[in-house]
Amino acid sequence: MKTLNRRSTVRRASGIAALALTMSVGLAACGDDSSDDSNDGTSSPSADESSDTGMSDDPSMGESSDGAMEDTTFGEACDQIPASGAGSLDGMTVDPVATAASNNPLLTQLVGAVGLVPGLADTLNSAEALTVFAPYDPAFEAIDPATMESLTADPEALGAILGYHVLPERLEPDEIAGTYASFAGPEVTVEGDSSGMTVGAEGTEATVLCGGIQTANATVYVIDSVLMPPATTE
Repeated sequence: MKTLNRRSTVRRASGIAALALTMSVGLAACGDDSSDDSNDGTSSPSADESSDTGMSDDPSMGESSDGAMEDTTFGEACDQIPASGAGSLDGMTVDPVATAASNNPLLTQLVGAVGLVPGLADTLNSAEALTVFAPYDPAFEAIDPATMESLTADPEALGAILGYHVLPERLEPDEIAGTYASFAGPEVTVEGDSSGMTVGAEGTEATVLCGGIQTANATVYVIDSVLMPPATTE
């Protein structure tokens, strides 16, 4: 079984396109724990409550004959995701994607990077439907420290890289194979299926470690490296 380890690779590319993001900053605003009965979808229930919370209004989510959520995940590393709590497969279904990721211990580096880009967390949380390729923590740890320092000092460039990991539509494992324009603009190609899947541009592919993870507004695919957008030309 492939476990989550530090064998991630990172590819560099120049000419990163700018990603315009104008909404307000903060993952804290996305993780509102208000007890308001109107539940706006941004608060996380307890582990006990999450098992009783369905996604019946979401047509992309199937249910079994006994009403339980259909498991759409695949990948040998899915068992590395917490078995219970807000960051578990069940727990993530009740929150929008940025909030759901903030509860998952495998995605702390990604969440931290999103928090450095003004408005990106809110943009992701407020989107109607997304597909997100989420690098796990060792993927960010494999980036050269000088490169990472440069990116953290340049939210526009960092936002362009993170936006390359997002598709502006929700795609499930049985339909995702193909080439798509990313949230940031450059195209992303997905190849394979639940028996093995890669994502990225030619020569810069990442392997999907666990795919088909459901959140309230996105389908997430955990990948083993940080994708770099292809170089742009004038």
